[in-house]
Amino acid sequence: MENKLPTKKNKWLVLITIPAQMGITIFLFSFLGEWLDNNYPNDWVYYHKVLLIIGVFLAMYNTIRLVNQVNKQ
Repeated sequence: MENKLPTKKNKWLVLITIPAQMGITIFLFSFLGEWLDNNYPNDWVYYHKVLLIIGVFLAMYNTIRLVNQVNKQ
């Protein structure tokens, strides 16, 4: 049978990729917000700020989900 539990080396590989995943997610949402602000200006909605906060929350959610999944294994 296959061993479904990750080895200690695999856990470290998963945990090492978390900062890159967070950085890429936050950067993409920030970039999209800047693009929307430049192309669709609006006086009462700041797309950059709204999408940046959404990106941070999604990155945190993904990090918490991934760490919980690694801890269960």
